Amino acid sequence: MTTSLVAPELQHLSSIKQRIDSEIDSLVAALPGPKDLTPEQRRGIIARYSAVLEGNFIYWMTAAYLSVQSDAARPILVDNLREEIRDCHPEMLRRFAIAAHAYPTDTDAMAVRDGLTKVRMFLGRLQGVQNVLTMGFFESYIQRFMPYLADLAVAQGSTELEYTDVHGVCDIAHSEGLLIAFSSEAAINPPDPSTDLFEGVGKLSALIQIINGNGHATVLAA
Repeated sequence: MTTSLVAPELQHLSSIKQRIDSEIDSLVAALPGPKDLTPEQRRGIIARYSAVLEGNFIYWMTAAYLSVQSDAARPILVDNLREEIRDCHPEMLRRFAIAAHAYPTDTDAMAVRDGLTKVRMFLGRLQGVQNVLTMGFFESYIQRFMPYLADLAVAQGSTELEYTDVHGVCDIAHSEGLLIAFSSEAAINPPDPSTDLFEGVGKLSALIQIINGNGHATVLAA
């Protein structure tokens, strides 16, 4: 399915945000209750999440930065990257996983490998509008996912919640900023009208469902 973005680009931002929110609602609704999971199932979700995010989020955001042409979009992406690196979010996530007895194993890494490769390859095309939209979707999802991830860790006996506390707050501003960056990039570097703007969102949604133990992603609704 394709979505056209034609001038004025901002008139489509509301509908795009609604579609992102709808997909996130579906992902969150599919999450099993932490108390309904076995310790190994809880461990698996945390471990697969960590296996994907620790070594890849900065790569993903860098791909978005390298792909944009808008002078207004670049500072938003740089600020996000600066915060990730300055505060060493990968180490923050590693401490979180270790404290929850959920440090990723080779089995966890292999479980997400194919889905992760598809996301990496997609972002590697360096398509500005699509990449920023994909990262905006992810930041919006993380904002909603953090309380659940914290509940999993607590159920595992952990009290190390700096990662979820920090991201539950900062990702609100990040997701809003990335939607602004999306609009700025679309205004000067619009994709071809036949382009599926949500291709990256679909690939990332599929990976999220693997992380959460829900199998394959559903097709995004029109």
